[in-house]
Amino acid sequence: MNEYKSYTLRNYNEINQLKSLTAGDRNAIEVVGNVLPFKTNNYVVENLIDWGNIPDDPIYTLTFPRKEMLLDNHFKLMEEKIGSTADKENIKTLANQIRMQLNPHPAGQAHNVPSVDGIELNGVQHKYRETALFFPSQGQTCHAYCTFCFRWPQFVGMNEIKFAMKEIELLKRYLIRHREVTDVLFTGGDPMIMKTKILSTYLHALLDDELYNLKTIRIGTKALGYWPYRFTTDNDADELLRTMETVIKSGRNLSIMAHFNHPVELSTPAVEEAIKRIRSTGAQIRTQSPILRHINDSPEIWSQMWRKQVDLNLIPYYMFVVRDTGAQHFFGIPLAEAWNVFRNAYQTVSGICRTVRGPSMSTNPGKVQVLGVSEIRGEKVFVLRFLQGRDPDWVARPFFAKYDEKAIWLDELKPAFNEAKFFFEDELEEIFHERYDFDESENFE
Repeated sequence: MNEYKSYTLRNYNEINQLKSLTAGDRNAIEVVGNVLPFKTNNYVVENLIDWGNIPDDPIYTLTFPRKEMLLDNHFKLMEEKIGSTADKENIKTLANQIRMQLNPHPAGQAHNVPSVDGIELNGVQHKYRETALFFPSQGQTCHAYCTFCFRWPQFVGMNEIKFAMKEIELLKRYLIRHREVTDVLFTGGDPMIMKTKILSTYLHALLDDELYNLKTIRIGTKALGYWPYRFTTDNDADELLRTMETVIKSGRNLSIMAHFNHPVELSTPAVEEAIKRIRSTGAQIRTQSPILRHINDSPEIWSQMWRKQVDLNLIPYYMFVVRDTGAQHFFGIPLAEAWNVFRNAYQTVSGICRTVRGPSMSTNPGKVQVLGVSEIRGEKVFVLRFLQGRDPDWVARPFFAKYDEKAIWLDELKPAFNEAKFFFEDELEEIFHERYDFDESENFE
């Protein structure tokens, strides 16, 4: 068993490697870490980070706060507050004020919360017809926090902007009322932070014969990248694998939605062993990551990552565009550049790697893929389509936006061909003017 050691703002000075950092780098950890969540562990520190390449090492940037992750005015305000005689509550108040300016619920997440029998399911989101997201309350933390994470509000102690739920029976009741749901995605946080005994309780409840509509259980996790011992040497790792086998034997598909942001995360013997053990249960492993400035913004990195994933029998699934929240200003990449990275990487890999879809924005109306850049009737345009939509009828419908080399998100784009609106805008407005009760008569989500 590998001993787990977690590092947060409280004890990060215990990391011996940090002694090589400049005073400015250490100050940035303190200042930014009081606004955006910071947590890492000994596996990341000892196996993934190249401490001779600080602060530019991609895994360091992925897990440690850097000054540029806050806007200059926010950094200055927090630095001054920490350096004053302010107590912890005053520092926390300022941190919360800054957080609320960072779009803590991108893509209308707060509008995705359903209800059943008049009870709001604060740990469930139901945005797309076939898929419900479940946030088990014991899984709302991670082995280490990604600095780009769009779910950062889950980890900063602001309960009013946090999704979590313990009541699996309410989820079951909701799924029975909504037979259109075929997939449940366990998310967080990271469900694999939970002990197997707790996770198994949730999973076994969903194997009930009454939930005959449920065909796939997905588990979103970064554990393979940040703590692969969860599947190999943790004291309940064997029990976890047996639980996975039980899900498979029930006739459901079990998909581990693994987050890998850089090839380095796929390079250790520990992660290779963890992957082999998971696959031995019959579970699939699909991979996804946003494209991130300072981390993986080159076609060479993506093609290397996809090839390695396929070599390990993983299924490349998504290249996302970094969401419009938190440190997007630091990690964000123009859509035109993201498409070029995707296209150039896609061209250099074999067909077996081309299961990946992207670049895709998880926006308010749905998942929008940038299919490419073209010229139509003399106008340079982005060609876009919905991979998922709040209205299923939007899915796979191509649409066009004026080319904008600086745009990094859907709401920065304008319709092409002098159209006043994109085709979905009126209906989206109607959807958001309705109450999201999701009662028995509302099956459009």
